Amino acid sequence: MSNDQILEMGAAKPPVPCDHFPTTWQPVIWRNYGIVPVDRIAKALGTTPQTIIEEAKRMGLEFDDSLVNTWLNRGYQTIIRQNWHLLSYDQILMLLQWTEEKLAFILREDDFFWHKLGSLKPTVQEPKFTPLTQQQLEKTKRIREAHEKIIKEQAPETEKPFGFLESIGKNAGPANNKKPGLKMLYSYSALYGDPLIDKNLDPFPDNMLDAYAASGVNALWMQAVLYSLVPWFGDTPYSEGYQTRLENLRDLAKRMAARGIKLMLYLNEPRAMPEEFFDKHPEWKGVKAREANLWTLCTSHPEVLKLLKDGVTKLFTEVPDLGGLFCITMSENLTNCWSRTNIANPPNCPRCAPRGIPPVVADVINALAKGAWKAKPDAEIIAWSWAWAKPWCQELVAMLPKGVKLQCVSETAVPTFVGGYQGQVVDYSMSKPGPGPLAKEMWALARKSDIPVVAKVQLNCTWENSAVPYIPVPGLVEEHLDNLKAEGVNDLMLSWTLGGYPGGNIRLLTKRKEELAKQDFGEKAATTILKAYDLFDQAFRHFPFNGTATIYTGPQNYGPHAQLYIKPTGYHGTMIGFPYDDLTTWRGNFYPEDVFENEFKILSDTWKQGLELVENAKDQVPQDKLHNYQDLLSVARACYCHFRSTYNQIHFVRQRNANNFEEVKAVTKDEIKLALNLLDYIRQDSRLGFEASNHYYYTQNSLKEKVLNCLEILGKL
Repeated sequence: MSNDQILEMGAAKPPVPCDHFPTTWQPVIWRNYGIVPVDRIAKALGTTPQTIIEEAKRMGLEFDDSLVNTWLNRGYQTIIRQNWHLLSYDQILMLLQWTEEKLAFILREDDFFWHKLGSLKPTVQEPKFTPLTQQQLEKTKRIREAHEKIIKEQAPETEKPFGFLESIGKNAGPANNKKPGLKMLYSYSALYGDPLIDKNLDPFPDNMLDAYAASGVNALWMQAVLYSLVPWFGDTPYSEGYQTRLENLRDLAKRMAARGIKLMLYLNEPRAMPEEFFDKHPEWKGVKAREANLWTLCTSHPEVLKLLKDGVTKLFTEVPDLGGLFCITMSENLTNCWSRTNIANPPNCPRCAPRGIPPVVADVINALAKGAWKAKPDAEIIAWSWAWAKPWCQELVAMLPKGVKLQCVSETAVPTFVGGYQGQVVDYSMSKPGPGPLAKEMWALARKSDIPVVAKVQLNCTWENSAVPYIPVPGLVEEHLDNLKAEGVNDLMLSWTLGGYPGGNIRLLTKRKEELAKQDFGEKAATTILKAYDLFDQAFRHFPFNGTATIYTGPQNYGPHAQLYIKPTGYHGTMIGFPYDDLTTWRGNFYPEDVFENEFKILSDTWKQGLELVENAKDQVPQDKLHNYQDLLSVARACYCHFRSTYNQIHFVRQRNANNFEEVKAVTKDEIKLALNLLDYIRQDSRLGFEASNHYYYTQNSLKEKVLNCLEILGKL
């Protein structure tokens, strides 16, 4: 089967330009050198490994392949993303040495990666190596000279990419996770797609588990697909490798239980299946997905529901140390026949449509809960109300099985007032503390039916800036935690895939920010640091939040890495993928351009004031606490780079569109400074730029490339 039959192209368009290189094959070397084995780069470009090494050297790149296996196993999203506009599918497969089927699976299942890439594959003319012309040699020489200048001035590298895998938790204190109440987090280093198939890709190394226990965390969650762990609908190729996954899951759950940590599985079930799956069971077939050739397993069919329940029982029998599960029933992947629709647009299923949403969804939750409890009566079962809507959600809450907990996003519907505009939070807000009116209403309904409640929050970071292990705004986090305490909510899901760092603001679960400041920096420095925290809180409140447009598509997650475009690209910003130059989407077509720009200016200006206080506090910090100080300084500096660059990119697009090229020059020069500063920071802190479900947003070479991108623009102006 050819690639175009397995791998989607979507509404394909030409790639964005990469004019800062004189050829189309040079950026392939630049972005992959030291990340992908040289022989694979050579194969993709139709040349020899020696030629790749020589051409890399011509651009000033030094050979170092010590981390290529780590990048291939733990940074493949980074590799795919930075080659998306450079290479064809065939060439990307050469770099990864994957099958078409594996790439298709990753694009579909690795946390909506295809959607993050824009649901389209640019139509590239496959770059192939050709000897440089004289003109190309001259431009390459200028690239090398610019690169040599960067190398000469850059900070020494003290921690390589992924270094945090070994460093986190080495000096963890004693376990501090025995207090009542669920405190559930996602692993900072987890792989989202299929992490259990290879024991070497341990999503929870022992040192990190120790750090979680010391931080007060008593549960960790990971995504799972039931048929990959238990062949619950029969012996099919879809369950291939399930024995290996079960063995690794048993080991993981046992190691966690020994530290007082529950392993919770996120089950989004039953997963929709390809049409050919139903050849043997046509009676199970439900409704078709809008965007793919997938069909639901109709849970109104008694056999499907029984098999689902029995499959969960089998899973908890095989892995007795599992702590429990949580489920999303009306969003994410297509599951039950009502899962991606609503009352106004009922599913085309003769069994489910007349029943309505509440009984269908309640059936699924019942099957998951009773299946788990049959094997493990004390399993923790959580039903997440994500995308539940009025008025039917009230009926559904009353139908939940006794013992199931109801989880709500705490900050949903919190009103926002930024730049004079009234907006509203949907999810993922730290800048606007909850809980909001919707969660309070749902919790009140649940309590009437004696159903325990859970608040889903984000304590370390959000899509407001997920490229740092934590955003140091402890005052805002404390405000949210205090509000939840006043509501009587003690069970917390502390993060989605982002924000799982075992430290930072998570420690506010057990200590106040004043106590932590004295503990971390000493009595004298704590006074100054607390003033800086107040400024960070004040700055972050200016994040222009409304809905999800900005947090998903804005440049703040990529910061100085995101390239500038002297001509409009015509591309739309994608969800945690490519911001491009799409100012309309960044602002959600809600905030006026000038207001949107000004709020990020205020945010970054005020943040800088706090950062200056942190920088000036160094002499006040005792020698034995300098490592804590350096941790905060690193994170605060990276936050500033991201927030200021977001302002710069908004300003750039507006001034470019207005043909005000003097301002374009000024902002381009500032972007060079920010990229170089961030380059220094990531060479000393491997956590920066990393997020579990997106891998590294940027690399050292991609930040250097941003400098080349800016120099090219300045040269044209």
